Formats: sequence, C-alpha cells, structure tokens
Amino acid sequence: MQMETKYLYIFLLLVNVSVLQSNAAVSQVPALIVFGDSITDPGNNNGLKSSWAKCNFPPYGRDFKDQRATGRFSNGKIPPDFLASQLGIKEYLPAYLDPELSDEDLLTGVSFASGGAGFDNISAKIANLYDLGARNIAVVGVPPLGCVPAVRTLRGGITRECVDIYNEATLLFNTELSAEMTRLAPELPGSKIIYMDVYSILLDLIMNSSHYGFDEVTRGCCGTGEIEATLLCNEISPCTCEDASKYLFWDAFHPTERGYELLVTPLVKNYLSILL
Repeated sequence: MQMETKYLYIFLLLVNVSVLQSNAAVSQVPALIVFGDSITDPGNNNGLKSSWAKCNFPPYGRDFKDQRATGRFSNGKIPPDFLASQLGIKEYLPAYLDPELSDEDLLTGVSFASGGAGFDNISAKIANLYDLGARNIAVVGVPPLGCVPAVRTLRGGITRECVDIYNEATLLFNTELSAEMTRLAPELPGSKIIYMDVYSILLDLIMNSSHYGFDEVTRGCCGTGEIEATLLCNEISPCTCEDASKYLFWDAFHPTERGYELLVTPLVKNYLSILL
C-alpha cells in the first residue's frame, strides 16, 4: 500500500511561512522549507541589490559557527535553524540563494525568506496553499511589538517602557487572526488549521527575565541597543555587549540566538504533535 505523505504549512511571526514535510510511517520530519522575512532569512538578502536589509557583516553572526556573518539577523542561529535541529533534520537551514547550496540541502530543506518581505492576505495565501495540496496549517501570531527595543526608544518615553497601545493593537490583531483561522478551517475540507501563540511566550521572557538568565530585555546587545539594526549595527558600533546570551534582543528588532531558542522550543513542544 502506498504510504501517505503529509504536508504541514506554518505561517510564522509577522506572516513568515514554513513548510514541513513528514512521512506518516516515521516520527522524524525529513524536510523543512521556509518562507518569510528577516526573522527567518539566513542570508537570501546578501546578494539582492534591491534590498537594504542586510546583515552579512560583523558583529552579526559572531556566535555562529566559525563566527561567520551569514546574513542571519542575529548573533547566531535563527528560528529555522532551531526548528530544523529540533525536528532532527539538520543543524542549520541554509538560504536558497546560498552559492554553496548542495543537492542534499535541497532535499532536506532551505529557506526562501527575505528580510523585509511579507504577505498581505493570510487567508488567501492559506487558500492558495490548500489548492496546492496543503492540509496541515499553523499560523503563529505576532509578538508584543510594544516591547521591542526600537519601539521602546521611539515611543516609550524617557524611561523606555513597553508601549501599551502597540501591545493592545497586537493582541487585537492576534484575536482576530485566531478567529479567522477557526472560521477558515470548515471552508477547507480535510484541513487542520491551528493558531500558535508566540505573544505570551515572548512577554513571559520579558516579564520573568531573570528566570531565563537574562540581564537585559529592554535593549539589544549591539551598540547602545536602543535603535541599531542592520547597517547601524556594525563593527564600529560602540558599547556592544560581550555576552549576548544575557540579552533577549541582539539588535533593536531581532532576538539573540538564546532568545530565539527559548521562543521556538515551546512552539515545537506545544504544537508539533497536534500539527503532524
């Protein structure tokens, strides 16, 4: 009897999309393909002349393998890497536009994500994926944007507090997004559509920072940590921290490798068994 192959499609954080393929006869997911923005871009933007969103220079990547600035928007691994490794596929998920990409990489998965990219209509995208054969779909909500270092700096006043109105808007969006996924599921027979909450995970890391070993959650590690990102986060940025693992954020927008690990691990633990 021919074995059924399942496809799992995940829209990650600000409409990033991951595609997981698993064989029904085994527990390991053999391939991971990712679409998204800077959160999931491992270096596709490096060779794009049309994009200013690049980070293929130090101090980005300083805690990555061989201290390479690969184009990942962090000091080390990013979510696709942790997903790939926790699913038992491979340690790192390469960029599709990586000039060193191998045939084996294509078989086990790559990332098509590009910093600055996004999708306008999640429901339409899900419907398109469904028409192409997708049946298992997870949608990850938006994190508390009002607590991102750059937003604290620009809108949080002198004390750089979390901006309530931004977080309230995010919660409203997440509520409507979750409801839309619930509404959409019956319209796509045989599909499994699940909303995944990342807002509460990141907020918990911020509110209970000492429990997770963080000394700083209001600023990024790079430079002053208040506004620097991409080109403003560079080798001559003053005051860059020595130990990024003590920081939740690497730059003013993106978490550190440690922060990403603590975000991805509960998502895999709480939702993977439901999705596959």
